[in-house]
Amino acid sequence: MKTPSASPTDTGKRPAGPIDRYFRISERGSTLGTEVRGGLATFFAMAYIVVLNPLIIGTAEDVNGDTLGIPEVAAVTAVVSAISCLLMGVVSRYPFAIAAGMGLNAVVAYGIAPVMPWSDVFMLIVVEGVILLILVLTGFRTAVFAAIPPGLKVAIAVGVGLFLALIGLVNAGFVQAGQGTPVQLGDGGLQGWPILIFVLGLLVTIALYVRRVPGAMLLGILTATVVAIGVEVALGGGDNRLGWSLTVPALPTGAGDLVAVPDFSLIGLFTEGGFNVFGRWSEIGFATVLMLVFTLLLADFFDTMGTMVGVAHQGGLADEDGNIPGSREVLAADAFGTILGGVGSASVATIYAESAAGVGEGARTGVAPMVTGALMLVATLFTPLVSLVPFEAATPVLVIVGFMMLTQVVSIDFKDPALGLGSFMAIVMMPFTYSIANGIGFGLLTYAFVSLVTGRRRQVHPLLWLISLVFLIHFAEAPISALIG
Repeated sequence: MKTPSASPTDTGKRPAGPIDRYFRISERGSTLGTEVRGGLATFFAMAYIVVLNPLIIGTAEDVNGDTLGIPEVAAVTAVVSAISCLLMGVVSRYPFAIAAGMGLNAVVAYGIAPVMPWSDVFMLIVVEGVILLILVLTGFRTAVFAAIPPGLKVAIAVGVGLFLALIGLVNAGFVQAGQGTPVQLGDGGLQGWPILIFVLGLLVTIALYVRRVPGAMLLGILTATVVAIGVEVALGGGDNRLGWSLTVPALPTGAGDLVAVPDFSLIGLFTEGGFNVFGRWSEIGFATVLMLVFTLLLADFFDTMGTMVGVAHQGGLADEDGNIPGSREVLAADAFGTILGGVGSASVATIYAESAAGVGEGARTGVAPMVTGALMLVATLFTPLVSLVPFEAATPVLVIVGFMMLTQVVSIDFKDPALGLGSFMAIVMMPFTYSIANGIGFGLLTYAFVSLVTGRRRQVHPLLWLISLVFLIHFAEAPISALIG
């Protein structure tokens, strides 16, 4: 029987030194070189957030019409991610990287900022992070994780895989909103150099992966990036005439294109106006603030849980019951990341599904996110270099990782109606609603409902009934607000 601190991937190898012993590198069947390579792969897979988060948070207006600024948000996005990754690596010793959460940043920019000043927005994030930390320290967050049936945990992992694949396809422009259909292949077909770069990167990554070449993911990204720069230099004019989805690759022309002095002036913005929390939110109304905190808390809580499950399953880091030994440390580090996201004015920081890129390279320990964090810290100085990697070069990795995570679907017992239908809803709703939290919510609600109508309500853990009720209220938030209003 495994001890609570044992790793599911325990190889029985003796550690080679204190670093090996602390991070359990040999124990988990990894090497220091593999961990470094995994950290690099994760960094390149998620470095886009340093460019994309500023375009969301930095350009959105708050209730007073104020904006934060793209350069400022870029700097704090990178530094918050760097500190959070280092903290995750040291505290949890798992290969989970942290940065401003996609989707969560949209909620912050377009759902919360319009009703309060930016300083109050980030105060709200700090409060949400403190609540998360309390839930971790009291054991509630871990208890909820343990209450989910193993089959549903696998379904969550599979759903995250499909979600990652869809993110990769959409960010590369390979899949787009259609005319007359929700989605379609490209812009009425596959055309343009960016799409070709994506296809090239995907084919190279697949070839390297099936040949089991070490560093397949990273080599795929680097190869596609080099070709993308070459294409832009030869055929582009620097004005995105080729149609890159976000980042236009280009050769640096001088020192100014290599190094950018970071502007950290946004750090501590939440302290403007003092710490009288209730006084600052009195004009908005307690009910509104409570609903906003609840929305952030719910999305952050289950986005993190789903990502943690998905990445851990992919790396063989979960035990036979689907649990992750030491998950409390993982969740505590994640909660601190959220607090840091509020303190640094960089939005809600959470575990990144792109951590799976590093795990796909063989990363199994906290050394990998520490490498990612170190690179994020460097990125605060070399933002122009980070932005050289276009979506089209990085996102093929997400598609391959999606495939790797999808292979776990065979272990789900679809003959069990509650587990089968619950798993199905969790898997399809994540990509179809572009939300990990939504997928988990519909999966748990379906599992509880089918268990109830089939007379097996006792198989549902009491905590799952409570969480299902919370999700039900959350999904019914709009009609409830309409009735009350």
